[in-house]
Amino acid sequence: MTVDLTIVWAGIIAFAVAMYVVMDGFDLGIGMLFPLIRVGAERDAAMNAIAPVWDGNETWLVLGGGGLMAAFPLAYAVVLPALYAPLIAMLLGLVFRGVAFEFRWRDPRHRRGWDAAFCAGSAVATFAQGVTLGALLQGIAVRGRAYAGGWWDWLTPFSVLTGVSLMIGYALLGSCWLIWRIEGALHEDARRFARRLTPAFLAAIGAVSFYTPFLEGKYYQRWFVWPGLLVTLPMPLLVAGAAAMLWRGIAKGKDHAPFLWALAIFMSALAGLGVSIWPDVVPGRISIWQAASPHDSQVFMLIGVAFLIPAILGYTGWAYWVFRGKVGQDGYHAHGA
Repeated sequence: MTVDLTIVWAGIIAFAVAMYVVMDGFDLGIGMLFPLIRVGAERDAAMNAIAPVWDGNETWLVLGGGGLMAAFPLAYAVVLPALYAPLIAMLLGLVFRGVAFEFRWRDPRHRRGWDAAFCAGSAVATFAQGVTLGALLQGIAVRGRAYAGGWWDWLTPFSVLTGVSLMIGYALLGSCWLIWRIEGALHEDARRFARRLTPAFLAAIGAVSFYTPFLEGKYYQRWFVWPGLLVTLPMPLLVAGAAAMLWRGIAKGKDHAPFLWALAIFMSALAGLGVSIWPDVVPGRISIWQAASPHDSQVFMLIGVAFLIPAILGYTGWAYWVFRGKVGQDGYHAHGA
């Protein structure tokens, strides 16, 4: 049986994107929640809850972007000029966040400023990621093998909606991570944040889901015409069920359950996104086979990825295991908590 390496590489990139959302979403969310967290020990505890893992989480973004360039060079050549502005904004936001993360400890006299930079960088990076997603979904103008649109085509009401929706979603992940990993007053504050963000995120998902099928004729067919109905019909039920369990976990005082159920909502949304665009890499314009690199190149890169992904999973899992406990007000990780 012949294996279609183009499909394999599409799966690898989808996996990298999903892992980035899972791994980096909650620490970006904590950054956006910073203005609501009390200055002093509670902010320090929130930072310590993500300090051991936040920079490693971004490895998946590098893998996804690098994989897109190597495995689907035509898509990379079309998407990058179409989305220069939000992608540059995202990178600058990540840089500001990283610098602020380090310098808030080393420059305590200006800690408030660094905290503001950490929050702003997290918000800009998240909003830019959401805008990028919205711009991809709404369609990119292509003529021949090149981008044919303008500088501001990415900025539309729909892309702004997806940007705001992702900010709400990441903030929910961040609050649920704090519920799981923090003790003391901030733990209860995080529950309050999650109770407010859960209905807001569900409303955002509903708005994006209502808007999406009317962006592109293919979306409507994939959502509402057989066999796409096999996926789209259960999806609202899955989201509703995960949301109900999330709400129950928050109300019942569970620590780990809210984060896991929030992730389930995100994974359901990503599955719906996959149904919408498959098998295109530039929705409605370029399929994965049209954009794929030569077979020999795919084989060569696959050999490297076969070693790289297990290594990333290994050291990431080890870091999460070592720092698996709750963080107290003194910043100490209590293993096994």
